[in-house]
Amino acid sequence: MTDLAAQKKRNAVVAILGGIAMALLVAIYFLPAWWVSLTAPQYPKTAFPEGIRIHFHMNGVFNGCPKVKKKEITEDVVLDCVHEMDAINHFVGMYPTGAGGVVEKAFSPFLLIFLGLCILGFIIPNPKVRLPVLLIGWAAMVGWMYMTMMTEGGIKYQPASYIKSLVTALGEGKEEAGEALSPIIEKLQKSLEKSGESSLVKTEEVRSNLEKSGQKGLSDIIAKLNKGGSGHVKTLKQILAEARASGADEKASNIEILHQAFLTTQSRLPEEKRQKWTGSGMQVLLWHYHKTLARWFNNPARINPLVAKMRIAAWAVFWGLIIIPPVLFVLASLGSGFNFFYWLLGIIPAILPVAFVIEYSSWLYWFGHSMSSMGAFSLKPFMPTVFGQGKVAQFYTHSYPHIGFGLMVVVAILMLLAVLIRRKQIKEAAAA
Repeated sequence: MTDLAAQKKRNAVVAILGGIAMALLVAIYFLPAWWVSLTAPQYPKTAFPEGIRIHFHMNGVFNGCPKVKKKEITEDVVLDCVHEMDAINHFVGMYPTGAGGVVEKAFSPFLLIFLGLCILGFIIPNPKVRLPVLLIGWAAMVGWMYMTMMTEGGIKYQPASYIKSLVTALGEGKEEAGEALSPIIEKLQKSLEKSGESSLVKTEEVRSNLEKSGQKGLSDIIAKLNKGGSGHVKTLKQILAEARASGADEKASNIEILHQAFLTTQSRLPEEKRQKWTGSGMQVLLWHYHKTLARWFNNPARINPLVAKMRIAAWAVFWGLIIIPPVLFVLASLGSGFNFFYWLLGIIPAILPVAFVIEYSSWLYWFGHSMSSMGAFSLKPFMPTVFGQGKVAQFYTHSYPHIGFGLMVVVAILMLLAVLIRRKQIKEAAAA
């Protein structure tokens, strides 16, 4: 085989490996990357075969509980285990699962496109072809991101699954009807007392904390607001019912749910502090984060600084995706003396699974060390289980990778192979 034929063969192999990796990035977006399950005696396997299970995707947290089909059990609707998990966790002061990774979830399509462009740039051997292709791809990504995050009604350019996750995180209005305060609280209290891992607060304090967190009295507040003339103030359950009865497709219905929930939230603020609905991705991101944090524990003194930090993080990612990619692509296409940046095109996608685990672990640490004092029970800060089985009081937690993470590992392997093949190809060409 001639040197030219060998070079073409290696280019083809690298292109195939990179092409498969790019296709897997698309699949990763839609598949669960990790799953967490909570099991306890009060959740019998006959009704909860996998416990209270949730799935973490790149763009949100989704229900992981299957529909139970048994002779003795009939389920018309699958149990919303995201709400169940949040309801259990909030008793010890933990924020809802939707409060984690909000910037990462909102920008996940664009971050994955950036990784795909890195792979594409790596498999193109000719720098003169590589640079224009990458810049065109980057421009398209920035255009989509700008329309999504900055323009009026831009939220509609987000994938439907992301919008659905935002609606799911609102809790389906169950706490407004008092459904969150189920008999589980009594069982949780007994579990905590038995374990000796927490100090229980007085009944009066529990009631006070629930009142402050919006768990009781919300219907009265809404009624007073409606009586005062704010006719569009509705409970979330009303908003959900009306939007889903409108006949619109699921994505449009979910956007309308967010819209109406936003209006209801604003109507409870002093007039000078109210915002106009624009429906931009950035507005929805920040409003939804604030609403999620305040869902159980409405403490502005603590919530507002968190939202301010998230605003900085969101803008940092937004401008980072505008500035960093073209600089990297130009440097990676300059040839001799800038080879390090070319290798980065192959290495950056390869570290995806490591980056995911670091990100996931960091958010778990935040949840375990940022618990609100407004919870019904106090619990010492702790690190939730990242991998394997853990225990809190009488509850067992199970945390394991899902198929999406497996595909991330495959992407890493494919890209490392591509890097090694390209390295050998360049060394042989230099020695010839």
